[in-house]
Parts: sequence; C-alpha cells; structure tokens
Amino acid sequence: MPVSFFTEDVKCPLIKKREIVKWIKNVATSYGKKVGIITYIFCSDAKILEINRQYLQHDYYTDIITFDYSEDDNIAGDLFISIDTVRSNSEKFNTNFEVELRRVIIHGILHLCGLDDKGEANEQRMREAEEEALQLYRKE
Repeated sequence: MPVSFFTEDVKCPLIKKREIVKWIKNVATSYGKKVGIITYIFCSDAKILEINRQYLQHDYYTDIITFDYSEDDNIAGDLFISIDTVRSNSEKFNTNFEVELRRVIIHGILHLCGLDDKGEANEQRMREAEEEALQLYRKE
C-alpha cells in the first residue's frame, strides 16, 4: 500500500484507514498528482520537538512536519503528526479531535501537492484548501 500508518511513543488514533487513503488519493488527483509512498508517523510532542530541532533547527512544537520526497507528479513523503498537539489544538479551537486530525493529515498532503503556508496569503489559501478537502471527505 502506498500510504502507511505507524506510531512512535503513542497509541494509534482510531481512523478509518481505507477511507483516509481513498480521500488522500482523491485530493491528490484534484491537484493533478498521483500518490506514491506516503508514510504517516503518529507521535508525541516530545518526538515532534526532537525532529523539529534536529532536522529543521526549530525549537517549538507543531502538529505536523512533512518531509517531501515527491518527484514530478508523484507525491511521496514522511509525515510526522503530533497527536498531543492535534489534541490540544482541537480543544483550543473547539473542534472535534477526529476532524482536527483529518485536517492535519490532509495539510501534509497539500504541502506535497505544492501548497505553502508561509505568509498571510499562502496561509489563507492553505486553510481554504484544507476546508475544501474536508468537505470532500464528508461527501465520500
């Protein structure tokens, strides 16, 4: 399977993997991309901070770090998701944990599809793309 899910120092969140994979493929296709090897690693805040410091020289927590290995129109990458930050963000923004997790899952795919969230205009476009993708998930 081109999309895999692993955990490191956390329990795997309850997700419908087949539905998520189908959704990822549909979103990628909408951007003219094909899904290559995508690996999700669900982890803790401690692990995501370690990765952020080691590979990006950032000293802060984040919900997702995406390592992009895409070539041409084939998206591929390793996506580390902090379950701790997803949970705290769902509380902070008063959203359902599962919905927030799907938002973060697709956020990484959108990065692999070429979207950026640096700067106000790009961040706004990313939020719109996330919402469009979440609507697509709800229709499937």
